[in-house]
Amino acid sequence: MDVVSDAISAVRIGRPSSQRVRVTGGWCARLAPYDGAGFHVVLEGRCWLLPDGGEPVELGPGDAVLLPHGTGHVIADGPADAARLAGAVPFEQWRAGAGSRAGRREPSAADDGAAVEMLCGKYRLDRSHVHPLLAELPPLLHLPNRADSADPTDPTSLTGLGGGARAGAGAGAGADAGLRSAIALLGHEVDERLPGSGVALPSLLDLLLVYMIRSWTAQHAAPGSRAGAAGTWPAALGDPVTAAALRALHTDPAAPWTVERLAAEAGVSRPTLARRFTALVGRPPMAYLAWWRLTRAAALLRDTPDPLAAVARRVGYSTPYALSHAFRREFGTTPGQYRADPAAVTTG
Repeated sequence: MDVVSDAISAVRIGRPSSQRVRVTGGWCARLAPYDGAGFHVVLEGRCWLLPDGGEPVELGPGDAVLLPHGTGHVIADGPADAARLAGAVPFEQWRAGAGSRAGRREPSAADDGAAVEMLCGKYRLDRSHVHPLLAELPPLLHLPNRADSADPTDPTSLTGLGGGARAGAGAGAGADAGLRSAIALLGHEVDERLPGSGVALPSLLDLLLVYMIRSWTAQHAAPGSRAGAAGTWPAALGDPVTAAALRALHTDPAAPWTVERLAAEAGVSRPTLARRFTALVGRPPMAYLAWWRLTRAAALLRDTPDPLAAVARRVGYSTPYALSHAFRREFGTTPGQYRADPAAVTTG
């Protein structure tokens, strides 16, 4: 697989969940911090998202928002002061009463009665060994449905928010035909009443996550983007030498890779590969390969019943003992203990 696919597969647990919500009038709901990733897609109307410790974001029809680190936040019909934020209704309680008065304030003359319809959901993630590509994502990634909203030279126009200050986010959803198509399809499928929706919806939610991350990496790898504004991984994926090496390692991590063989795959000398790869990825090629093999082994132990010998072969270790020794050094536990309780691992 490629880097983005592998990064997601290594941490994803189970199926994503989502709910379609429709509300009118005044409302304010809180979503607590979550050990995963949250998302919202506005299907109709306008609302506001107020992240903990960050700046409020106005959302319009077709806008998509990803909170890749599970940041707590409030969604509301409009900007909210401290008193209103403190009184925000927990999301599940608000959703259950969205058609009644739960989570809503008394209507005022300023309310226009416009309905807001959105898709709200979560991805379950195992954060014990997150790929650095995902770790570099901003706390809030806003992909607006405005093709002209993304200025690659100005991170403040890209609406990736965190820590009260703006950071680079990504190309607008309106500028990404694939993301727009995924959002449109979600709008049709999310009610789960259509034939086959039980299969289609989780797949579309996975596709939405891929497109949102892809939009972010593509925007910050593009010529003219501000260097360092979004970390090093967009640049790594945009660099032809480093990207070729990463693609080779992720396509066949069990192969007997050497720096010389990898340099030949990328079409450069060994010193050139080592210099560019290390500068952009943060570790030398063989060190990255060793880390990725163990991360992949952890995912296989968590998600499959394959015996340890089979897992070892799939990730490039000659014997189960060799894998166990390296695994314990990296994770602080044995493969068997990890398989029994992946949540107990907190290093990474």
